[in-house]
Amino acid sequence: MRSFGRWLLWMLLAGVALQLFFVLRIALMLVVDPQSTAFMRSEAWRVATESLTTADKQWRWSSQWVDYDNISPNLKRAVMASEDAGFAEHGGVDWEAIEAAWAKNERRQELIEKRQEQIEKKLAKKPEAAEAALRAIKPAKILGGSTITQQLAKNLLLSGERNLLRKGQELVLTLTLEALLSKRRILEIYLNSVEWGEGVFGAEAAAQRYFKKPASKLSAYEAARLAVMLPSPKFFETRPGSAYLSRRTATIVARMGDVSPP
Repeated sequence: MRSFGRWLLWMLLAGVALQLFFVLRIALMLVVDPQSTAFMRSEAWRVATESLTTADKQWRWSSQWVDYDNISPNLKRAVMASEDAGFAEHGGVDWEAIEAAWAKNERRQELIEKRQEQIEKKLAKKPEAAEAALRAIKPAKILGGSTITQQLAKNLLLSGERNLLRKGQELVLTLTLEALLSKRRILEIYLNSVEWGEGVFGAEAAAQRYFKKPASKLSAYEAARLAVMLPSPKFFETRPGSAYLSRRTATIVARMGDVSPP
């Protein structure tokens, strides 16, 4: 019992130390521009490894920090209209969106459990086949109803895992970001670090990659097109002629006037 208590104490101390590290890292961002995020470093390692192991894979990486005033207001409005229209008003978390996401998570889990029961009944006399069929069922994808601040918290300091523990840590970091940084600073860091394709990070790299111009010169249509790519940038990077991309871009252009960047 005494050893368990000591182990628990060390775990608590480690947890407190980790949270303090996160707070200090975020506080430093008040005056220092973060040149990379945990997600960017993870992707850089992946891209570098694949370029070495695959003969026809070339290293491609583009990321350049630009100040808030050197990012087109069109892109700020487009990203907010597409990703988080209430960004300027909420405290970092859209509780209604989270509630809706939880409801979807529960429905997905119920469907998976129902499917598992059906397989077990159908293949009751074939245990090996049943086991193989059950293994083939993918776990429910956890949805989070993420705001821009939550997405930044996830990309800045966390791994790419999707589980409830990591979502909890993401929530703590989100509230810390909102407490220590201004909305303007949060949006500035987000736009400079978000992924816009394979090895393409930040507004400046994206503007140069897709439109051969600086981020400060993006038109409303160009900005909206970049904003629409954000949920699945690598997917849309290889499908520039996507009909959905064009339709959604037009929708975002129409909504851009309803939001005001910080």
